[in-house]
Amino acid sequence: MNLYNRFATGPFDRLEDYLTKLKITVPEDFNFGYDVVDVYAREAPDKKALVWCNDETERTFTFAEMSELSNRAAGFFRRHGIGKGDAVMLILKRRYQYWYALTALHKLGAVAIPATHLLTKKDLIYRNNAASVKMILTVNEEEIRTHVEAALPQSPTVQAVASVGGAADGWLDFDAEIQNESGRLERVATRKNEPILIYFTSGTSGHPKMVLHNHAYPLGHIVTAKYWQNVEDDGLHLTVSETGWAKAAWGKIYGQWICGAVVFVYDMEHFHAAALLEKIQKYRVSTFCAPPTIYRFMMLEDLSHYDFSSVKYSVVAGEPLSPEIFKSFYEKTGLSLKEGYGQTELAITVMTPAQLPSKPGSMGIPVPLYDVKLVDENGNPVAAGENGQIAIDISKEYPVSLFDGYYRDKERTDSVMHDGLYYTGDIAWKDEEGYLWFVGRADDVIKSSGYRIGPFEVESALLEHEAVFECAVTPAPDPIRGQVVKATIRLHEGFSPSEELKKELQRHVKETTAPYKYPRIIEFVDEMPKTISGKIRRAVIKGTVKDNDDV
Repeated sequence: MNLYNRFATGPFDRLEDYLTKLKITVPEDFNFGYDVVDVYAREAPDKKALVWCNDETERTFTFAEMSELSNRAAGFFRRHGIGKGDAVMLILKRRYQYWYALTALHKLGAVAIPATHLLTKKDLIYRNNAASVKMILTVNEEEIRTHVEAALPQSPTVQAVASVGGAADGWLDFDAEIQNESGRLERVATRKNEPILIYFTSGTSGHPKMVLHNHAYPLGHIVTAKYWQNVEDDGLHLTVSETGWAKAAWGKIYGQWICGAVVFVYDMEHFHAAALLEKIQKYRVSTFCAPPTIYRFMMLEDLSHYDFSSVKYSVVAGEPLSPEIFKSFYEKTGLSLKEGYGQTELAITVMTPAQLPSKPGSMGIPVPLYDVKLVDENGNPVAAGENGQIAIDISKEYPVSLFDGYYRDKERTDSVMHDGLYYTGDIAWKDEEGYLWFVGRADDVIKSSGYRIGPFEVESALLEHEAVFECAVTPAPDPIRGQVVKATIRLHEGFSPSEELKKELQRHVKETTAPYKYPRIIEFVDEMPKTISGKIRRAVIKGTVKDNDDV
């Protein structure tokens, strides 16, 4: 059983039908907690919702259990002053409490703010005040508690702090207290255009932006789950992401549950490819989503030691994936990786559907939910083969899952939404078959001696070389050219930094792409700065941030 048909036309197997007939219906009073989780609890109470494990233990939750626990959690939040419109920060890593805490906040009409555990005192003070956070719910870890407690004297809106997995002095014990709450909850009235989520996401300068989503947002991820990730009814889907990232909304709850899939969670403190492969094998994961970094490390393992046969579909997004890894993964698993593109502000926007062949390095084609255009600086469409900014036409209809704007920042919202378009800030080009190819952020495009150079195309060229394990291309100031291309590179084992290797890599880029794009500066590093989800922190390499504003 799944709820796909209650909100969407189809499902469609033919590409033409998917592109022309797919529609999402958003009820005026839609609430994910009541209209998805509770519906399953009534109509298919024993249907699995979540399979969670760490390295010592495991737990499985049915929708009946998820419904009851979210009702108890709602009672807890309500008893401690949380109601409709109140903001609650969730720093829960991959703990299973996240799923029923988040659902509870949705049911109450409160605003959830998922956050990473990497935040420091400074980060928390800014977020608490910017979003008027009223409660913080965290994992019970000393380092996290220390930063939260240090931020409280300068966070006047925060009225309570709570933790899962036990509680220290002055902290509410979430697990213990929800046991005393009722498993029943009377529906709170919410509207589709009322707030549900705020994600903090970095810009190139200043404080991180507050991306505001409404109650309709989960429905846009029907496309993410059904047509990109190709989840199966009752199949286990694994998206490798911590809950503090918007990628968790993409792959760990909304679209997956609506489409009937079981969310699989491996609560790992540190990433080890071998351990992840063991869990995929043991639990028989059927669909898989991860950033390129994860695939690179997986390919370093001997896959013949693992049974990967349960995985029927696998997708990737976020950064360029080398053709070598793409080919190696296909040869070892029989799976052709399908790439995709979107933002914290959107659901899946561009992707390679099952019916189309993958082009390594291409994001794919626009999804039917969005009228995607590539435009120049004046908002005019560009021709095939020309670079243009990815924009969404909002002049005729406001698309489901497009964010409501940057919370409490009209000026910033107006700067990206005007003249009937939402400007993503990302640059791409389209080939003759309609596939889009990512170039880079508009403000990351390198302007050198009159040329405009996209970092992704240089990174993709470098990743084709056998010595390069991962890399990041950024601009470096130059008194003559304005900017030059700089490549920060981590090498594969067996290769050592040298001037000779630098010249070889420069020659390789000149031969692989246009010669003027080659990196004039190459820096070898032992480790790349990354977010916990595995994305390279280019802002740190460029030196535009020195804290957690971009994590």
